[in-house]
Amino acid sequence: MARLLSVNVGLPRDIAWRGRTVHTGIWKDPVQGRCKVGRLNLAGDGQGDLAGHGGEMRAVFVYQIESYRHWQDQLQRTDFVHGQFGENFTIEGLSDDAVCIGDRYSIGSALFEVTQPRVTCYRVGIRVGEPRMPALLTSSGRPGFYFRVLAEGEVGAGDAIVKVGGADERMTVAEINALLYSSEHPRERLESALRIGALSPGWRWSLEALLKGQATGNASGNAGLAPASAAHPVAPGFHPLAITAIEQESADVLSLTMRDPDGRKLPSTLPGQYVVLRLRPAGDCQPLLRSYSLSGPPSTEYHRISVKIEPDGAAGTYLRDHVRTGDLVEVSSPRGSFILQFGEQPVVLLSAGIGATPVLAMLSALAEARSPRPILWLHAARDRQHHPFAAEVRRLIRALPRGRLYVCYSQPGAQDRPGDDFDAAGHLSLSMFDVVGMPQDADFYLCGPNRFMADMKAALVAYGVAPERQHIEIFNGGEPLNPGIVSATIRAPHPPADDAGTGPLVSFARSGVAARWNASGYRNILELAEACDVPVRWSCRTGVCHNCESGLISGAVAYGLQPLDMPPEGNVLICCSQPTGDVVIDL
Repeated sequence: MARLLSVNVGLPRDIAWRGRTVHTGIWKDPVQGRCKVGRLNLAGDGQGDLAGHGGEMRAVFVYQIESYRHWQDQLQRTDFVHGQFGENFTIEGLSDDAVCIGDRYSIGSALFEVTQPRVTCYRVGIRVGEPRMPALLTSSGRPGFYFRVLAEGEVGAGDAIVKVGGADERMTVAEINALLYSSEHPRERLESALRIGALSPGWRWSLEALLKGQATGNASGNAGLAPASAAHPVAPGFHPLAITAIEQESADVLSLTMRDPDGRKLPSTLPGQYVVLRLRPAGDCQPLLRSYSLSGPPSTEYHRISVKIEPDGAAGTYLRDHVRTGDLVEVSSPRGSFILQFGEQPVVLLSAGIGATPVLAMLSALAEARSPRPILWLHAARDRQHHPFAAEVRRLIRALPRGRLYVCYSQPGAQDRPGDDFDAAGHLSLSMFDVVGMPQDADFYLCGPNRFMADMKAALVAYGVAPERQHIEIFNGGEPLNPGIVSATIRAPHPPADDAGTGPLVSFARSGVAARWNASGYRNILELAEACDVPVRWSCRTGVCHNCESGLISGAVAYGLQPLDMPPEGNVLICCSQPTGDVVIDL
């Protein structure tokens, strides 16, 4: 019979790691005597990162002594102690290839249900002293599993573990683990797993995403793990396009229309996506890479981008002063996940300044389809002189049966006409949401300067808009994910202090930073990005979780640590890859 060998608890603590401070609850120590089991925790236990650990479905983590012995052999270690893998229960028996999701067990006076395999992160590598541990645990089929607490009680070392029930659909912890993380995702097994009522919501979402990807023909890569920012991969490479029109949209915004010089069709686009331009000003040793949203309707005949000319903007100034009709520019395929969602619910477009460009493409698509959805565009500008696309937007709004427009000027000029050019003086704010009768159940698309974005996100939360209805575009990089890192200082992206003079050029397109690859200084592209303070997302750092998956705009990479499931063509896992030549990453 299976039995409980040790009950381990520990409160979160701060530890030093690679020059940073990590807040983590991975250190657990054995409890002497009986321990109370609550719905969310054992007495005296806690988690440092509640986004990735803990909660009702992950209340108690379980690991087997048989797996301890396996890792002692594999790693040639003899120093392991109970709690070494961050588990609350060290047990004998109940291997991952025998326990099924939904199995219920009585231990002491408490009742538990198996909900999911463990999702490993870099912190277990810190605790074990082996950075590869997240990948090793997952690839070995020995991840361990989580209990949900069905009935509170007390437990203690030596208690018998008695199985009292199970799910009708039988699928082991090891099978569920492999179904998500390996490269094999059989449809019938995904459907079977999703019939298990006890499966945790997070795992259910991931498996549903895999199933949806297969249904839409997007079966390459891992849709169950890839972040939203990498959800629409395209083939890497730049293509020469000819400038066919240049238009002045406002005092500081210029639109450029581009076509294939040989008349070939361009890649299809989704409303809200962007392209990357590679510009080569004379005399510059490195090209300029800039991302620009497509501001026209989705088209395979032409692309239109609209560029704000900043006083110190090298790329915008170059486009304004040196690029003429007939010139060729290097352009990537359209990419990005800030795209218009299909459905019948209302649409609210929130923009300021040049943030109008991606939502203008969305409005164009809605107008072209004569969408019957309620559509409201709230836009903020300084004045009429700095209000691009004003006439175009009003024309598109008139083409929509239920389209409305509301414009705020922060500094209206003497010639600006209230009611014609703008609707209100000042800044867009929470108080204006009620004035315009903004629906709460809409899909919201938000783009603009950083201060505007922060204000609008806070206003939407206060207005009661659900997070899943908020779609956000950030021009200069994305929102970072560095789980457990304490008080990380946010700095503007910059070349690294020890930039190498030779080696492949690694360019981070959205951050506008490039650096030479130094194989002796960095193990992977993620470490170089961190040295440049480029906003990055990661969790496992070993090619398992795919949080770091990013677009590969051009070039090629090699993997030092082979991922369990490779990303699709056009994407790269930066945590375990190195450049084989010059590369451009969509970060």
